[in-house]
Parts: sequence; structure tokens; C-alpha cells
Amino acid sequence: MAWLVGNSLKKKLILYTSFFSLILGCLLMVSAYKISLEETNEILDAQMQNLAKRVAEHEPNPVKSTFDASKHYHEEDLFIDVWSYAEQSHQYHEFNLLIQPMQQAGFYTHKTDNGTWRTYVLPLKDHQVQVSQQQSVRQNLALELAGSMFIPYLLVMPFVLWGLGWMIGRILQPLDDFKAELARRDVKELQPILTQHYPVEIIPTIDEMNSLFERISTAQQEQRQFIADAAHELRTPITALNLQMKVLLQEFPEHEALKKLSLGLIRIQHLVAQLLSLAKQDAFIDTLNPVQSFYLNETVVDCVEQLIHLAMQKDLDIGVERQEVVLISSQQSAMHSIIYNLIDNAIKYTPTQGIINVSVFTQENYAVIQVEDSGPGIDPKLHEHILKRFYRVHHHQEMGSGLGLSIVDKAVERLQGKLSFGTSASLGGLQVTVEFPI
Repeated sequence: MAWLVGNSLKKKLILYTSFFSLILGCLLMVSAYKISLEETNEILDAQMQNLAKRVAEHEPNPVKSTFDASKHYHEEDLFIDVWSYAEQSHQYHEFNLLIQPMQQAGFYTHKTDNGTWRTYVLPLKDHQVQVSQQQSVRQNLALELAGSMFIPYLLVMPFVLWGLGWMIGRILQPLDDFKAELARRDVKELQPILTQHYPVEIIPTIDEMNSLFERISTAQQEQRQFIADAAHELRTPITALNLQMKVLLQEFPEHEALKKLSLGLIRIQHLVAQLLSLAKQDAFIDTLNPVQSFYLNETVVDCVEQLIHLAMQKDLDIGVERQEVVLISSQQSAMHSIIYNLIDNAIKYTPTQGIINVSVFTQENYAVIQVEDSGPGIDPKLHEHILKRFYRVHHHQEMGSGLGLSIVDKAVERLQGKLSFGTSASLGGLQVTVEFPI
């Protein structure tokens, strides 16, 4: 039976309750039949006894009843026989409905070729009165009475099962609400589930799940803290090494090994800075980055000025193509991180003497930041993959770490913005668009 309902508690409850109700109905049917048969026997026995006494009071003559086996008799059909001791004492066996003469009055049950009979015998001085009835008549009557009680039970049962299903559904509704609450949660939403709206039976499960959420949150926080601490501790020695390398390059400017080592140190320094930025984004440090009003166009210009020296090293034409005055309320440091990483990413993947255009403007009720370049672009099939950490499309680039767009995605998600990728219509390379509600 279990395979019919799978693992559904609701279906199991309805099925098992229905099965139990049917079994209970059968037991009630049997009990009603037995009670009806007992009551029928009691009533009809009293009727037979009264009839025999009334016959005896009128000094009856010998009477022989007739029975037709082909006829169907009812509870009101009784067979009366009066025996005379003087004339028929030896002829009782000629009619198999009757039993032999008895010395004591009472009820007797006997079997004949025509079934089982119930007979009341009343011995008199010269006669014996016998009132007989088929036992099957009584059984049929009891069965009809029991059936008349069971039929309403069967008629009402579908409505009972429907009501039962509705009640079980209402009772189990908190489980569906609990499932819906979990389904609505984001993968990063680990706040405790409130228990005041749930029944006491599932509160222990919710408490255990809240405890699991807490352990996961603690483990994630420790992981973020470890990355942030490691990146922070690495910044100082790597900066020192980089300074020493610059001194060595001044003394040996043509040394190829030192040049390669310098590029490696610069890449490590950039990776550490990216890891530290990513750890800050994961940590959700909102208290250190309060929401404030600022001009987004000024932040864009500031990021371009900070990175223009990298663009000049590759002889790139970088500039703010479209600039509108956009006042926005947000976390300025997070917004700065988004714009900085987008421009930095464009500089890395744009070939020498290429072009990078940065735009900031408003569109409907959104502030839009757009960065496009003349680089090789990215296949639209890879747009979902480039947001993964350490995923790199152009592995020949030495400076890329695969973290820039992941940092941007985290920050945009925190600020409830929208990040999209496309192909620049004017430059042919990658176009990155970020929209924020004003």
C-alpha cells in the first residue's frame, strides 16, 4: 500500500484513515448484525410463546401445518402444529417440521431437510402445541436491519473522506508553509527561522535547522575572515618585495629574469588586493560602508584617473564618453569597487593601442554605468561562467586573476543592482552594463 502514495504524509494519512474506516465499517456491520439477530430472536421468541399460549387457551383440535419449500417466508410467517397424544403420538415423524413430543415447555432448535428451525413447544394434558419458524427468516431480517444501518454509513463515507482530506491538509499546512519559506530563501540567507507560527511538533526540527544555519554561517565567516587576514598579512611583505625589485631593476635594467620576476610580483600583489576586496564583499560589512548620497559621475571619473597610468602603459585610449550628473544614495566604497574592477578588467583584456569608453547616465529610474572596449570580447555562451571565481577566458593574459568580475557580481548583488554583458556596437569588444535603482 505504501508504494501507492510514495512518501507523502498527507496521502498516507488519507489512505490509512480510509482503510481503517472501511475496516471499522465492516466491524460495525458484523456487530449490528449480531445485535439485530439477538433482538430479533428475543422479539420473535416472545411472539411465538404468546401465540402458543393463546392457542392452548382455546382447547384446540389437532392441527397440521403446511410448508412449501419453494415459497419465500417472512418473519410474520409462523407454523402452528397441535398434536394429540392419543391419536398421533407415533406419527410426528411423518412431518419433518416438527420435533418429537417434549415433556417440558421451551424453545428448541433443530435441523431438517428444509434448513434449521426454531420451535416453541407447549405440552398440555392431552395435546402438545408447537409453533415453528425458519431460522433463515430471522437471519435475513437481522441482515436487513444491519444493512439499513450500514448503507447510510457508506453514503456518508465519501463526504467524510473529503472532509478528512481537507482537515489533514489544513493540519499539515504548516509543513507546506515551512517548505515554501525555505524555497524563498536565498542561498546566502542563513537567518534563523521564526517558530511562533509553527506547531510544537515541528519546532524541534526548526530548532535543529536554525542550529545548522548558525554553524554554516560561523564556518563561512571564519573562511572569509581567514581570506581577509591572509590577504592583509601578505600585502606588506609583497609590497616590500616589489620595492626591492624596483631597486634591482634600476641597477640591472636589462636583466630578463628580474623583469619576469617583477611581473610575477606585480601579479601576486594584484591577486592579494583582489582577494582582500572579495573577502570584504563576502563579509557584508555594512556598518563600515554606510549608505550615503554622492555623485556617481564623480566616482567614475575618480576611478578612471586612478587607472589611467595602467592604460598609458599599454597605449590605450581611455575616457569618459558619456557623463551625466547622477546623484545616487548607496554605499560609495562598494560602488567604487564595482567601477574600479570593471575598468581594470577592460584594461587587462584590451590589446595595445585599443580603446576603452566609460559612460554614466540615467535611464528611466535607473543609474547606468557602462564600460566597453575594443578587445576580443567574450562568447555569449560564457557570460554565466565569467562570474565564477578564478575563471579566466583569456589565459594568455599574465595579469588576470579571474576575481574581478566575481567581485563586481557580489557588490552589484549587495546593492540590488543588475549586471549584464553584451557586445559593444561601436568598439566590437565586451560591453558591461550595470544598473542601479536611483
